[in-house]
Amino acid sequence: MIKKLDNSKDVNKIKEEIINLKKSLINFNFQKSTGQLEKTSSIRKAKKNIARLKTKISNLNGENNA
Repeated sequence: MIKKLDNSKDVNKIKEEIINLKKSLINFNFQKSTGQLEKTSSIRKAKKNIARLKTKISNLNGENNA
């Protein structure tokens, strides 16, 4: 039971971080379209971080089912 509670807290924190990354990704895209974004690599990094966090969530959910 304790592990399930810890994992659910972890999942909630990860989901909040994904939401923040998606918001920053939208801002990066706006900045890119207006020509204000200097480091275009930040878009790629944000997308990769979102994918990593989603993978982490699926791994945590898979451990709960096993």
